Amino acid sequence: MRPRIFVTQPIPQPALELLREHGHVEVFPWTNRDVSLDELESASVRSHYLFCMHETPIRASLFGPGSQLVGIGYSGPDPELHDLEAIASSGVRMLTAVRPSPPDDDPDGFSWDGYGLNPRATGQLMVALLLNCAYRVNESDMFCRANGFFQEMTMQFMGHGTTGKTVGLYGFGKVAKQAARLLSAMDMEVLYTKRTRLTPADEAKWGVQWVADADDLITRSDYVCLLVNYTADNAELFGEREFKLMKPTAYFINVARGRLVDEQALIAALRDGTIAGAGLEAFRTEPPVVHDAYVPAEFRKMDNVVLTPHNGGATYASRGAQTLRTAEAIVADIKANWKN
Repeated sequence: MRPRIFVTQPIPQPALELLREHGHVEVFPWTNRDVSLDELESASVRSHYLFCMHETPIRASLFGPGSQLVGIGYSGPDPELHDLEAIASSGVRMLTAVRPSPPDDDPDGFSWDGYGLNPRATGQLMVALLLNCAYRVNESDMFCRANGFFQEMTMQFMGHGTTGKTVGLYGFGKVAKQAARLLSAMDMEVLYTKRTRLTPADEAKWGVQWVADADDLITRSDYVCLLVNYTADNAELFGEREFKLMKPTAYFINVARGRLVDEQALIAALRDGTIAGAGLEAFRTEPPVVHDAYVPAEFRKMDNVVLTPHNGGATYASRGAQTLRTAEAIVADIKANWKN
């Protein structure tokens, strides 16, 4: 008998094809919501392996009576989403996707060997959101679809563009590095702030300028891009105070985590013209805050907000590499432990 594998959402074909070579594969079919805990519990009774994405909850109920699980493929433990004590006592093998180490000659992940693909894709999406705001692409698209007719060279959708403008990178990790080289090429002044300043050589390498005071970065920037990791200590890092520091013509871009932002303060700043607009990839209403992620209705009603569904790594290369590594971990366990 071949093992039965339940995949918690649609994933790229290379990973599915590999899994199908070694087992019977069932894929959760919906793309407008995450798999529920009840559906996961049902899958654990009829499946031997779960293929989980990073937001999939792993709770004690998955290991209850009737469960046939022997292995779960996932990207790694998350105390907010995973019941680590129940996992440890279940006897179910947790199969972590192996992430390749960066090449010695390419520590920043610019090679095409699979390393650095997700930060690269997320950094490029950040730039896409910025450009959308700079040239008001989303508003122009909606206008063209709704009206059909237009006035050539209209002033209705004039934008600030990027040439000669200042972008502030609040945080400077892997994603910011990937974005910085593109922003510099777009004739922008690129500022950054972080706890530890880069060396002069690295600042020259990335084309960025250090700003020690985060408030100064916010005040000077035409585009403020939030790029720090979320921790309990920096929850709601951006709130009413920070938005009031921004220029009224400035845009706020968030490709980090929704919980870094006081969302009601952002909504108010967008409504009353404190800032010009926003490009949002992450929202407070995501796991682990809620199970089914959703975009607040207030943002969906605003023409000056560009929205993407927390999907920064959504290129065939990036998502394909991520899911293939998890599939390889499951297949390795099948080869080592599955008894026909």
